[in-house]
Parts: sequence; C-alpha cells; structure tokens
Amino acid sequence: MNNSILTICFFLVVFLTIKPTYSQSEKPDNILINELIAKKRNFNKEYSYGFRIQLYNGIEAVARKTMTKFKYDFPEIKTYLVYKQPEWKIQVGFYKTKLDADRALLKFKRKYQSAIVIPLGK
Repeated sequence: MNNSILTICFFLVVFLTIKPTYSQSEKPDNILINELIAKKRNFNKEYSYGFRIQLYNGIEAVARKTMTKFKYDFPEIKTYLVYKQPEWKIQVGFYKTKLDADRALLKFKRKYQSAIVIPLGK
C-alpha cells in the first residue's frame, strides 16, 4: 500500500512538471518581437502621416533668409515656408519613417544646429 502511494505521488509530480514545458510557444521570444517590429514598420509605412525637419521657427525675415540659404546648400530637397500665427516655420523634406528623418537630420545638423524632426498630421 505504501509503495503504491509513493508511485502515484511520483507520477503526479512528473506529470505536473512536464505539462508546463509542452504549453510553451515553439517560437523564441526574440523571433516574436522581431515579427511584431516588422508588422509595426509596415503599418507605419502604409498609414503614417510622415515627418519633416524643421529648421527655423520665428520671424518672417529670418525664415525667408534661412529658406534661401537652405535651397542653396541642398537644392534637391523641397522646402516649405509655413505660417502658424504668430510664427513662421521653415520645414524641409518628407520622410515616411522617423528613422529616415533622423538620418537626414544628421546631415542638416552640421549647418543648421536648431533643426528638429516634427511629425505631420493628426
């Protein structure tokens, strides 16, 4: 009788410790995280509003001067003169992802130290 109780307890312990190992996911966590990041990137590329780089925020005369200088330095990049009362803003480029905007910002920061990345929309 005593042996049968010990045998049952042994099988019960073995059964309870083996079951959680079978319930775990077959994919490691890092693969699941990478898949989630890829899904988020694809969503942002398709549905996000995008980003621009703002070079200046202030009075009109300085804004126009900054815009002219930027067009001379980087003629291939589109510039925007935006007025939101009471200030003028110089915004440049259009970047679909924040990463692209940050890469371009590094290039512009050499000549325009106050440049920042701003989201569009919303």
